Amino acid sequence: MKKNVGISDRIIRVVLGLGLLAMALFASELSYSWIGWVGVVPLVTGLAGKCPLYGLLGLNTCKVV
Repeated sequence: MKKNVGISDRIIRVVLGLGLLAMALFASELSYSWIGWVGVVPLVTGLAGKCPLYGLLGLNTCKVV
């Protein structure tokens, strides 16, 4: 499995994913807490280093090929 997500992109995805998940878990306003669960997607793609959408669009932010 080729990685197509670079290190800076991965860091941003992990931080964003963790932030959104924290919002989902600790939000006092329950009507918008579901938005935080969207954070699973950037978290998983950041940890794996592979983004299916990047593959479909032909994008690659990873310097090492």
